[in-house]
Amino acid sequence: MTYFEKIKTLPIKEKAVIMGIETSCDETAVAIIKDGREILADEIISSATEHVKFGGVVPEIASRMHTTAILKATKTALEKANLTLDDIDAFAVTEGSGLLGALLVGVSFAKSLAFSCNKPLVPVSHIRGHIAASYLADKGLKPPFVTILCSGGHTAIIAVKDYYDFKVYGSTIDDAVGEAFDKVARVLKLSYPGGPNVERLAKEGQNVVPLPKMLKNYQGSEFDFSYSGLKTAVINYVHNKQEKGEQINPADVACSFQHAAIDVLIEKALKVVNLTGYKTLTLSGGVGANGYLREALQKAVKDKDIKLVIPEKRYCTDNAAMIGAEGYLQYLKGNFADLDLNAKAVIPLSQK
Repeated sequence: MTYFEKIKTLPIKEKAVIMGIETSCDETAVAIIKDGREILADEIISSATEHVKFGGVVPEIASRMHTTAILKATKTALEKANLTLDDIDAFAVTEGSGLLGALLVGVSFAKSLAFSCNKPLVPVSHIRGHIAASYLADKGLKPPFVTILCSGGHTAIIAVKDYYDFKVYGSTIDDAVGEAFDKVARVLKLSYPGGPNVERLAKEGQNVVPLPKMLKNYQGSEFDFSYSGLKTAVINYVHNKQEKGEQINPADVACSFQHAAIDVLIEKALKVVNLTGYKTLTLSGGVGANGYLREALQKAVKDKDIKLVIPEKRYCTDNAAMIGAEGYLQYLKGNFADLDLNAKAVIPLSQK
């Protein structure tokens, strides 16, 4: 009997213990999740300091760092949870989206654990993992709800109809919001990671720089986004001032950009909430750690009949706890992979 034939005969445990493994970018993360909601252990080893000198993530360096960190993160997680590999019911791993070389490290490691322990291997979409982080923030949370997905690679407003059925109402047609933050950081000569540094600088400025409204006269979905033009407008503003020998206030530029980038996210999310009639709004993705976004969302839903769920900042950025939470849902569904599982650089937003 093959490995896959064996695991298909294993009973599905409702109170399963899932090990989540995440290596999609520059964080090597391993977490152990019980019942899809309880975090028993959560380890993150970041290689961000190795990438600062290059102004961004270098895929080859990220992959190499994953290979040296993943075993340590796994051992530490097991020790903190006071468990052994025999206590793990399934191994959930990010199969995509992300840096292909980095993903391959996690996928290969998870496959070896699943095979050696004769336990299910559960492939997880990084996108769905971000959304599942809200289940860790609110253990009583159940669909349906609307989520704002905002990260370095994705920007979308998604209606989560049930645990497995999503509808994308709008998404970016070019740059993601996190990508725009990073590019604006570069033109303002801020170091990597760009997003947090733009946020810090914006606190010292005012929203006084005129920036264009996104997608004016756009013929597509009213819920779509475009950050390429906004990013270009900021770059042009800075360069034009420099060519004229005029001074700019970098804090004002950062503040104005942040308002333009984030206010539209909230505006369109609330429209989808009203359209669907769902009473819960969640925040997901790395840009969800942005303080202005978190505060503005809280103000926007105040005095409205909308429940707001915002994960801790740690669970907005890349982590394995969210992979374990989504992995639990996929485990209950029996969505297991064979040992030929491969990493995917891109996964569609609406993939089930």
